[in-house]
Amino acid sequence: MTEAAPRRRARGSGGGAARRAERTSVKIETVKYIERNIPNFEVLNDEALEIIEYNAETILEEVGVNFVDNPAALERWRAAGADVQGERVRIPRGLARKLCETAPAEFTQHARNPEKSVVIGGRNMVLAPVYGPPFVRDANGGRRYATMDDFNKFVKLAYMSKWLHHSGGTVCEPTDIPVNKRHLDMLMAHMTLSDKPFMGSVTEPSRAQDSVDMAGILFGKEFVQNNTVMTSLTNINSPMTFDDVMMGSLEVYAQNMQACIISPFIVGGAMAPVSVAGTLTQVLAEVLAGIAYSQLCRSGAPAIFGAFVSSIDMNSGAPTFGTPEASLVTYGAGQLARRLGVPFRSAGSFCGSKLPDAQAAYETANSLNMGLLSGVNFMLHSCGWLEGGLVADFEKFVMDADQLGTLHGLAKGISVDENGQAMEAIREVGPGGHYLGCAHTQANFKSAFWKSDLLDYKPFEQWEEEGSRDTYALATSRVEKLLATYEQPAMDPAIKQALEEYVAEKKASMPDAFM
Repeated sequence: MTEAAPRRRARGSGGGAARRAERTSVKIETVKYIERNIPNFEVLNDEALEIIEYNAETILEEVGVNFVDNPAALERWRAAGADVQGERVRIPRGLARKLCETAPAEFTQHARNPEKSVVIGGRNMVLAPVYGPPFVRDANGGRRYATMDDFNKFVKLAYMSKWLHHSGGTVCEPTDIPVNKRHLDMLMAHMTLSDKPFMGSVTEPSRAQDSVDMAGILFGKEFVQNNTVMTSLTNINSPMTFDDVMMGSLEVYAQNMQACIISPFIVGGAMAPVSVAGTLTQVLAEVLAGIAYSQLCRSGAPAIFGAFVSSIDMNSGAPTFGTPEASLVTYGAGQLARRLGVPFRSAGSFCGSKLPDAQAAYETANSLNMGLLSGVNFMLHSCGWLEGGLVADFEKFVMDADQLGTLHGLAKGISVDENGQAMEAIREVGPGGHYLGCAHTQANFKSAFWKSDLLDYKPFEQWEEEGSRDTYALATSRVEKLLATYEQPAMDPAIKQALEEYVAEKKASMPDAFM
């Protein structure tokens, strides 16, 4: 008995039992950002690109863009050589493109865990979750206004996702916190519940400054002034209007060397022409003006060419997603961004469906693949998007996050090294054999094929015996499991205390406001 017991324990802790325990345990693993080894899909020839670029410069010179309620911006443009009449800024041909030359082609966004820092630009693609929905949905609570508790849960899920490289920004809008204070809680969540890179607030210039100040506590003030630790989303009010709130936030970030995504918000047929070429022309004109202005604020500040484009249902006026027209605009915008020499942001898990159903899956798959092939460098909304961006859905979040693994697999391309050629395996098996037991299969089976952590591949009988669960039910179970096993990443207690004191002091300095 004294010898048998240890042997039984050894068998129980190894072999099949150990493998089963390994499969069911939750691991916190984040893979490196995607490095493409496949070509970008290009839909425009050189002549078409030159026409669009010429027309965009014509818009800037003859039509101009509006910088509203922002005298400082108008003065910057006037000093740079633009024709400023009222709030209309007309930019001489070539000036905006010349100013854009100082924006870096790629840059590093540092995470508090250096192993999770990302390089944005080049042939890289960084994946970040959904941004901005006021509503959330899950299997238990249905569709409802988002709360801070929901926000924290999404940050935890993003932290635990293998395929997400970035914590994002406003993953949902926590409506139970005053408007003028919620950015502080959201930043705290990103900084303490995750150790991935994150985004700063853009809803008011003072909130952008709070983001910079809190980043200074987390990373050190001097480090922040010389390195990029945040991205921020600067939407242009298309057509061709730059408001003081967005530009005020851009000014704060650019002056502090933090990255700005300059992104027109386009619903084709409403905010831009219905034609693909016309939309691309307006997108380019707006981005040129926006990035050029960031360089007037601080030469060399990181900027990203953004393109958020959907088509429109001409009967209802609702935006539509996963359509061929949106894909063509995104492919073309990618080409224009590369010619401009700056990183490109577009695509995501876009869909117009009210539920994570077949419509959502089709439209999301079209949108994600479009992003990979168009050369996107920073993909916001890569998981969790539902109902045209009005809803962040918990089940869809983990469904999408799982499918992001396919983008990593596709981006690897095809290896033709000695192992990839597999000639020894073909010789070993010969005609009429099988490859299941050959040396090449045994050496490669763990990494040869991408495998979903969510979808069901079991035989029908086993699937039925386990409750006949569909993908939605599997996703609900995964959300519950991930949140139940979440462990907060370690953080210097002094830094955490300093952040908490900053937030408490800022909140105490002003009354609550819900507008």
